Parts: sequence; structure tokens; C-alpha cells
Amino acid sequence: MRTITITEDKANKRIDKVLRETFPRLPNGALFKAFRKKDIKVNGVRVKEDHIVKLNDRVDIYIIDEILDGVPKAGELNYETAFSVAYEDSNLLIVNKKQGIPVHPDRTQTENTLIDFVKEYLKLKGEFEENSGFTPSLCHRLDRNTGGLVMIAKNSSTLHMVLKKMKSGEISKYYQCLVKGKMEKKEDILKAYLEKDEKKSRVFIKDTKSKNAVEIITGYKVLSYKELPDIGEGISNLEVTLYTGRTHQIRAHLAHIGHPVVGDGKYGINTFNRLLGAKYQALWAYKLKFDFKSDAGILNYLRGKVIQVQPEYKLSKSWK
Repeated sequence: MRTITITEDKANKRIDKVLRETFPRLPNGALFKAFRKKDIKVNGVRVKEDHIVKLNDRVDIYIIDEILDGVPKAGELNYETAFSVAYEDSNLLIVNKKQGIPVHPDRTQTENTLIDFVKEYLKLKGEFEENSGFTPSLCHRLDRNTGGLVMIAKNSSTLHMVLKKMKSGEISKYYQCLVKGKMEKKEDILKAYLEKDEKKSRVFIKDTKSKNAVEIITGYKVLSYKELPDIGEGISNLEVTLYTGRTHQIRAHLAHIGHPVVGDGKYGINTFNRLLGAKYQALWAYKLKFDFKSDAGILNYLRGKVIQVQPEYKLSKSWK
């Protein structure tokens, strides 16, 4: 519980606005829940979020300090180290995942995954408790070292609909990446064949089909190009669209045509990466487009919506 006194700069404002200004890390969900449970009092009287406060009013806030300050308790995860919220409503959470965070447990990491951080975030908001109904679920994957947008369903109806619309191509994902050199064309649709080697944990691209290879189709459009005279090479910034979704497709396909993704330690050129001071591969899932052609049920309100973020490439050398 915390008590504040309304000062001149906060007088004659809505109480919810005052609380957001005073506690900027307080999750909106926790604030709304406090008003709903009548845990906010002004001069000893329970108030709603639209109450206008006056100078010297006493405001009692019955929210635990950790939630007010947005600080996790000992042993809890701090979600801000893993993602920021790009979009959220009662059905769907879209996060901008940081690089280096796996979306779910894998062979090398079973804890502190994106879904773990998402659960902690929703617990903090009062929207999720363990073993009490639906568990927030990933709608798709994103490689550990790729940053960007990931959709998480808050209920089973949303999960079912998002998976259905992704399969039908009515939810489109767009990527940006930095690659070595100048592209031969301003835009193109590339076709090749991909063969996966599980033992080596990598894929191989071929121009002709072999027994275990599958076709891949990758589209790109050049957004910008910058020459870097001091290293004798340039960098192209691309928007990439996947017409097929295979393991490491973007990275391996672009490397195959001579334009590896900057910072890619597996398919790229390490000497070039070091010259640019690239900490991670410069690849970001930066845009989602909800282009529903048919009924989307519980998610119809998202028809035509575009969610977009700026890539957060980690390079010591400027590429713009």
C-alpha cells in the first residue's frame, strides 16, 4: 500500500492519469484491476478511474509495491529484459522479442524463455495464474538470435484462429535484414532447394532438387544501400517475405546468392561481421499484417491492422 498527496502539478487531473504519471512502470492491467476492486481511495473514499483530484487530496493505493514499481519479486523474471509490448488486447499479445532469447525451451536452454517471461508479465497484470485455465501460447516461432514480433494467444479461440489465418496466408509476416554487398536487383523472388542436416544443426541450399531437399521461395525488396569505403564493401537493408517457411531460410538463402546476413555466425562471413562489430545477426521480424479475406471470428476487429516496429540491429558501425 502506498499513499501520495496531490501536488499542484497533478491537481485537476483524472486519478488514473495521475497514477500513470506517478508510477510509470505500473502495468495498465494492474491499475484497471485496482479500480475494479475499489482499491484506490481519495480522502478515504473509493473512486473510479475518471475521478478528478484536487490539490492536497490524499490518495491511498492498495497495490503491492513490486507491482506499483514494476519490479519483480525475488526469484521472478523481469520481462523487460526479454521483450517490449508492440500490441495487446484481451485476446492477443504481440511482443517485440529481443535477440538472444529463445521463444520456448530447447536443447540448450530450458528456463528464461520468451514464454516464461510472457507468463510473468501476465501474472503481474493479474491476467494469468498457473494451473488455472488456458496457458498463454505461442502462435509461431522465431529463432533465438532473431529479434522482432511474436504473437501470443491469451485463449484457445484466438490460438485456433491465428493458426488458421497464418496457414491460409491471411496474416503476413515481414522481415528486415542487413546483408553484405549491393543486390543485383531492386526486388526479386528467389527459388531454390533446402536440405536440412540435423546433426550439424544447419541447412544447405541447392539450385537443383535432391532426394531430401524441399523447395524454398524467398522474396526481397531493397529498402536502402550504403557504401562503406573504409571496409571496401557496402550494406543493403532488405525487406524480406517468406513464401515458404523453412529452418534458417532467410539466412541460408541470402548467403547462397552471395549476400549473407550481417552478423550471421553460421552462414555469414565472420571477418566481415567483425569489421562491423555485429553482436547478433541483423535480422528482425518487423511487421505483421492482418489481411483477413474471410470471417475471423473472435479476431474480426483486427482486419486491416498492421503492427510494425523498428529493427534494433546491434552494430558498432553505422549502416544508415
